[in-house]
Amino acid sequence: MSEQKKLIIQPQKYTGETSVISMRMPKTMLADIDDIAAKTGRTRNEILLLSMEFALEHLIIEDKGE
Repeated sequence: MSEQKKLIIQPQKYTGETSVISMRMPKTMLADIDDIAAKTGRTRNEILLLSMEFALEHLIIEDKGE
């Protein structure tokens, strides 16, 4: 049997007011994001928000003892 891939979509955590931001990223990374958006039927913005939410929830800040 082949392993089936699943897209798990959770309810939106952040609601209410939004802000527009600008950022720079490598063109290859943007192409990867656009590819994911196309494959999942999501917008680029949704993919970026989901990715940032995941990163914030799993972020560990290490104290370097300085």
